[in-house]
Amino acid sequence: MAKQIKPVPTPNLDRVLTSELLGQAIRARRSQTMLRLEDAAALCNVAKQTFQDIEHGLGKNKFETILQICHGLGIQLRIMPWVEDNGEHNE
Repeated sequence: MAKQIKPVPTPNLDRVLTSELLGQAIRARRSQTMLRLEDAAALCNVAKQTFQDIEHGLGKNKFETILQICHGLGIQLRIMPWVEDNGEHNE
């Protein structure tokens, strides 16, 4: 019998982004879409161990690999405009 996938709740995303938070978000998205680790890694064209390391916030993974996983799972990362020293928004 195949192992059941238990959906993980979405973490609080209103925090400063860390590798741990991003890993939690990736794991939540994967489990909520009922993808096994092996299947998600294949979908994103990365090694299972690399995918697992990223989910756990471990290791020094290439940013391109992280973006590849986010894209494969439909996770959007955004850069928000910031305020310049003169008080104007940079867009």
